[in-house]
Amino acid sequence: MNVVLVEPEIPPNTGNVARLCAATGATLHLVGPLGFKLTDKELKRAGMDYWEHVTWKYWESFADFEVATPVARFWFVETKSDRRYTDVRYDWEDYLIFGCETRGLPAKLLAANPDRIITIPMLNPQARSLNLANSVAIVLYEAVRQCRPS
Repeated sequence: MNVVLVEPEIPPNTGNVARLCAATGATLHLVGPLGFKLTDKELKRAGMDYWEHVTWKYWESFADFEVATPVARFWFVETKSDRRYTDVRYDWEDYLIFGCETRGLPAKLLAANPDRIITIPMLNPQARSLNLANSVAIVLYEAVRQCRPS
C-alpha cells in the first residue's frame, strides 16, 4: 500500500502519517514542494522514532511522481465526491493520494481523474474537512482491512 501526500504543509501531520505507514507497512510518498524542511524538529517529534521503520520517498513534483509510477492505480481522496472510500475495492499496490491541508488536491488533477476520486462522508454539512492525518488513518485502515488477513 502507498500513501501519497501532495505538498503537505504541517510537519506534525506528516509525522503522524509516517507513524501510520510504519504501523501498516505502507510506503509514504512526499510530493513537493513541502511546507517545511524534512529536517524540521516538529516533523521528527511527531514521527517520534518511527522514521527508521518507514519506507518513504520524496518527489520534487507530482509530474515526477507520475512518471515513476506509470501503471499504478491511484485513489484521490477529496471532500467533493459521491463515491465513499468504503465503496471501492483496494489492492495492496494502490496509491492513496491526499492533498495539502489548506488547498486539497489540485483541481486540474481531479478533473483528469474523475472516476478515481473518493471521499470520507461527513455528517455535519458545516464541517469543511477532516485533519489530514485522521483522513489518512481512516482510508488506509479500510484498505488494510480489505487487503490483509486479520
